[in-house]
Amino acid sequence: MRQPRVFVTRLVPEAGLQLLRERCVVDVWPGELPPPRAELLAGTREADGLLALLTDPIDAALLDACPHLRVVSNMAVGYDNIDVAAATARGVLVGNTPDVLDETTADAAFALLLAAARRIPEALAYVQADRWQTWGPLLLLGRDVHHATLGIVGLGRIGQALAARARGFAMRIVYADPTRKPAVEARLGIEHMSFTELLHASDFISLHAPLTDATRGLFGATAFAQMQPTAILVNTARGPLVQTDALVAALRDGVIGGAALDVTDPEPLRADHPLLALPNCLVVPHIASASQQTRARMAVIAVRNILAGLRGASLPAGLNPAAQGTGRTATPSDYTLDESSQ
Repeated sequence: MRQPRVFVTRLVPEAGLQLLRERCVVDVWPGELPPPRAELLAGTREADGLLALLTDPIDAALLDACPHLRVVSNMAVGYDNIDVAAATARGVLVGNTPDVLDETTADAAFALLLAAARRIPEALAYVQADRWQTWGPLLLLGRDVHHATLGIVGLGRIGQALAARARGFAMRIVYADPTRKPAVEARLGIEHMSFTELLHASDFISLHAPLTDATRGLFGATAFAQMQPTAILVNTARGPLVQTDALVAALRDGVIGGAALDVTDPEPLRADHPLLALPNCLVVPHIASASQQTRARMAVIAVRNILAGLRGASLPAGLNPAAQGTGRTATPSDYTLDESSQ
């Protein structure tokens, strides 16, 4: 009997890797960039488990090319890079890392909101360019955050965590979500609105909706035209929620006041992209969950999903329990794994 083999598509925090190496043969793609398709296939072909990131497309063709694969764990909350239906059909368990990054991502979203409102990147560039000569009454005037109206699109866990932070700034908080949440409204003192009403009412709009067919391209020219001309858009959810060309035009033409983006479409943006030339657009490289503590916890949860799947047990954060005991998870294993693995 052998130890199970796991392919990890990028270097992840050691807290997770150490846990995995204690029980499995681990192959880690060492590059800073995601493994190219051929390398992803080569690394996974003999693997029993796969620890993937959002940048790794896990589709039916890959699943068919990797007959030993029993479990895929995404080190992310989102999983639109994985064909979960195809995995379920083949009896491959799929997991993600929910809940753990909610507070950290909300921290980042509010930091972006503040930075855009008070024009912090422009102020830094102003000083670095040796343009600071004196205090000026009209120098780099920004927008007040306190007592402004914050519109949250998608009131999931991260949206709720952002609302809790906004209360400390005495903001009026409104939200649009297909599912109204009266208990959350009462707890956080927030108001439900239609999407259109939110666009008209908000000084700041923060996106926390999942990427679906219904939300893809939600923010385009029509939505921007309904926003206040001073409004600032914050996106820490998914880049394709926003139509990039329409955003460039809205920022350039003064249709909206500004944007602060942790995610973009496409991603990454090249240095010559029009968004990066706009002084009223702040872009950071998908770092909303990038605290040392949170990324370590994400890695551990992702690994625990892998170890559970290799044992044939339910995943701590599973996405397709219907695959349990079917297909590959129903066949005898040719490896050993310590039953105490967690």
